[in-house]
Amino acid sequence: MTILVEHYVSDSRVEEKKEKEERDGELVLDGGFVVPKSKESDGFDAPDMNFLGHSFRDYENGESERQQGVEEFYRMQHIHQTYDYVKQMRKEYGKLNKMEMSIWECCELLNNVVDESDPDLDEPQIQHLLQTAEAIRRDYPDEDWLHLTALIHDLGKVLLLPEFGGLPQWAVVGDTFPVGCTFDSANIHHKYFKENPDKNNPKYNTKNGVYREGCGLDNVLMSWGHDDYMYLVAKENGTTLPHAGLFIIRYHSFYPLHKAKAYTHLMNNEDKEDLKWLHVFNKYDLYSKSKVHVDVEQVKPYYISLINKYFPAKLNW
Repeated sequence: MTILVEHYVSDSRVEEKKEKEERDGELVLDGGFVVPKSKESDGFDAPDMNFLGHSFRDYENGESERQQGVEEFYRMQHIHQTYDYVKQMRKEYGKLNKMEMSIWECCELLNNVVDESDPDLDEPQIQHLLQTAEAIRRDYPDEDWLHLTALIHDLGKVLLLPEFGGLPQWAVVGDTFPVGCTFDSANIHHKYFKENPDKNNPKYNTKNGVYREGCGLDNVLMSWGHDDYMYLVAKENGTTLPHAGLFIIRYHSFYPLHKAKAYTHLMNNEDKEDLKWLHVFNKYDLYSKSKVHVDVEQVKPYYISLINKYFPAKLNW
């Protein structure tokens, strides 16, 4: 990603500057976030490496301390995320009695969170949210629901904070997967599932487990984390986001499905349609992670307008 060093320019020079950027093959959105001009037919060019100099989602490079920490994270997650644990957490956090606040207040609260499971990112989460949203806004300017979905997709990571119980990282972040059926080999660091109690439970260790083929993902319990929590918050607070937006929020970390095509036997027709939008979103979620910061105050008015359109002023969390 090209990094532009911005200086103040007068209003008369702004349009000239934008035209030059477009000619040079890049676009600077509100907040100074630089988006390379797309060459692919689907509207997005994926870089080869993250800002750390590694391949994206590289979980096999165990040389760095960060990579070793990521593997230990998945060991703990795979051991403890059971069917009964997920039911317990959904019951507790489904009460939505932790706090009352607006969407934007939650965005600001997320400044205190760093996701230890992500090998591609060590920035405050609000920057990732805005980078993703601004990149999508550039390529899909008319899909304002998708811009907002990008902004809020990771807000459930507040579960890491003391106000929300201070859950361990393995109970909040990382790739997600269904519980109540066999753990597909497409899951990252699959070997650690051998210590999960559900692995040897005949009720849960078959292909369909407690589900039926084609039942629809809405009827499937996913490993507990920020995805499912934010889905519950949005749904129960009466968001008017389209179903595809809720689908993205709940399944954006479900990499075994949208990267490896695992668990497709549980999907229904609506899931298959929504998955198309998740594939669009996922490229921006993954590849827009950058050291180039968005000017939060500059883009704030636009996103506040979207929040007011799709959410109540205050939400129960």
